[in-house]
Amino acid sequence: MYVEKVLSGMRPTGRLHLGHYHGVLANWIKLQHEFPCLFFVADWHALTTAYDEPGTITESAYDMVIDWLAAGVDPTQATIFIQSKVPEHAELHLLLSMMTPLGWLERVPTYKDQQEKLTHKDLTTYGFLGYPLLQAADILIYRANRVPVGEDQVPHIEFTREIARRFNHLYGREPDFEGKAREAMKQLGNKRAKLYEELRTRYQEQGEEEALAEAHVLLNEAQSLSFGDRERLFGWLEGTRKMILVEPDALLTEASRMPGLDGQKMSKSYGNTIALREDAESITKKIRTMQTDPQRVRRTDPGDPDKCPVWQLHQIYSDNAVKQWVQNGCRSAGIGCIECKQPVIDAVLKEQEPMRERARMYEEDPQLVKNIIADGCEKARKLAQETMRDVREAIGIDYS
Repeated sequence: MYVEKVLSGMRPTGRLHLGHYHGVLANWIKLQHEFPCLFFVADWHALTTAYDEPGTITESAYDMVIDWLAAGVDPTQATIFIQSKVPEHAELHLLLSMMTPLGWLERVPTYKDQQEKLTHKDLTTYGFLGYPLLQAADILIYRANRVPVGEDQVPHIEFTREIARRFNHLYGREPDFEGKAREAMKQLGNKRAKLYEELRTRYQEQGEEEALAEAHVLLNEAQSLSFGDRERLFGWLEGTRKMILVEPDALLTEASRMPGLDGQKMSKSYGNTIALREDAESITKKIRTMQTDPQRVRRTDPGDPDKCPVWQLHQIYSDNAVKQWVQNGCRSAGIGCIECKQPVIDAVLKEQEPMRERARMYEEDPQLVKNIIADGCEKARKLAQETMRDVREAIGIDYS
């Protein structure tokens, strides 16, 4: 019903590694060519668990955005901004907190999971309990209807949908809603108004999903409708009230298969990463010194690729011919471990070369990054202000 938008964010943890690229950024780069995208630095979210060590957030945010740009996120295709530079996030979060049942927050799966994992932190804070609601506000403030997430984040999207539904139910009670919807229908013109009424009847009386889909297309294509009239007609179509906040859908992304240098998942906490802008010499040294099949003690000993972390990297970077060469050569001791590692080294360096090239100008002139972020914050804030205008009016605290 609204212009389709994709929203995604990352906590500023500093320089990113290949796990971030294959798990998130490669997908962002694809999405930016398909939808209007908003990508943000979730600096307030960083404080939910790192409230006692805030000093590195600003520097980490800039480092992370340079990595985004180096990876291929294009500021002419996507809006890049910082959460805390759009204060409407906080305002919507506050207003939503007034109507969010406490039990909804306590049942979010990651609430207890994170408390169990981060036992060294005191997470009995309001900010930590409320972070799913802040996450919901991040999405709802832009009326984003697509949010790329992994399976583990789907409950957060469902929570956001419930919050939007509850808000619309509580505050979408527009006086003479039906009369205003009928007036809005006239803006469609006689032919389209008749079709809309027919589709609405088919959906509400027979439950025809096809009729609902056709009506959605009809309304999306109607250029003559104002924003308010469009949302009234969507609400009337589905037998609901005025829709102020949009229920987002999870855009499921594949879990990253990027292994670290030790065969575990690539993670800073494991110390097994290759950074996105790491120099070639360091990358070469890291891969050359990777542990291999522990049973292969001498060069003449046959090995088993399935027990070797290097083979996991071949699964990411090598074509079928190279993988077959590794399987045959390792199992027969026809190739040594250094030989086996070389195609991976070459592939990682080739992948990183354009990233280092793109990053160079931002590293040499940090003002370029600040300008990109400033432009993105301005664009994002305009969208956020539009939503907040409607939210305040719906709640009844609009003093204009």
